[in-house]
Amino acid sequence: GDAAVAAARAAGYVNAGTVEFLLEGEGDNARFFFLEMNTRLQVEHPVTELVAGVDLVHAQLRVAGGEPLPWTQDQLSQRGHAIECRIYAEDPAQNFLPQAGRLLVYREPHGPGIRIDAGVVEGSEVSVFYDPMLAKLIVTAENRVQAIARTTAALRQFIVLGIHTNIAFLLALFQHPRFIAGDIDTGFLDAEGAVLREYMNRGMPEAVLAAALAHSEGIPDQSTRGALPASSDPFDTVTGWGRR
Repeated sequence: GDAAVAAARAAGYVNAGTVEFLLEGEGDNARFFFLEMNTRLQVEHPVTELVAGVDLVHAQLRVAGGEPLPWTQDQLSQRGHAIECRIYAEDPAQNFLPQAGRLLVYREPHGPGIRIDAGVVEGSEVSVFYDPMLAKLIVTAENRVQAIARTTAALRQFIVLGIHTNIAFLLALFQHPRFIAGDIDTGFLDAEGAVLREYMNRGMPEAVLAAALAHSEGIPDQSTRGALPASSDPFDTVTGWGRR
């Protein structure tokens, strides 16, 4: 933390930002190395918001408007454990190749400690022109063990049909003993890829199978997030604007 603050001060930077480091070793022998600084909010900022009880987006806008931060470091404390999963339109079986297509069924999980930040609804078209992230699933609980269990349950209820996603991969990851124990590093996927593929081949969650059956039989799904507007072009859904 001190190194991150020192870097921002040295650069004269004022606003939200994230300084990233790589950690090598453990205990007294551990060393860390500067990786990069992102002068913006990270995709993972909801994790900080949930464990610290703050609104980073609101704070960033206030600072950009010339106001001071709404709290000091001494006023912040961490409670519980939060995990974020990026739900991507990609195929883990093909080296996470990005996918494109229409979301035939899109059903988000709901429940205590579950937050969804999404940019799609059922019927949305995933194009090849943008990042294929569909949504972020953020889960909070009292500790890591409970957060892993809650995230696993939420992923089993997260249903996306019509396009490949990384949900099955995430479920496999959350079952892996090394992940559960927190024994992960930058070589984890290379070392454990075969085990993860084995977990992925154990079959789809019952909720996904039920949704697929209902869709194939033409049964309307009443629990989707919302209906797609007549046009998915944002310029066709606002008023008072014109194209030039």
